[in-house]
Amino acid sequence: MLVAACVVFIYYSLWTLVMPFVDSDHPLHLIFPPRVWAIRIPVILILLGSAVVGSFLSVVMIRSSRKKAAKAKAAAGKKKA
Repeated sequence: MLVAACVVFIYYSLWTLVMPFVDSDHPLHLIFPPRVWAIRIPVILILLGSAVVGSFLSVVMIRSSRKKAAKAKAAAGKKKA
């Protein structure tokens, strides 16, 4: 996992920091997608990650409130009996 993260970091760093200074007709440009994707990909990943975290938190909060409501209902039922 660490190796994959290092490879992605090095690839992205070369793509964003070095490639703007390389001539546009150089064959090295065939390895990398257009520079506009250097911004789009991280933005998309951040939005997807935020959506996943937000969905997880909302599910946990809904389940927690349902448990509290069930406990309160059970406690109210015991008081009546």
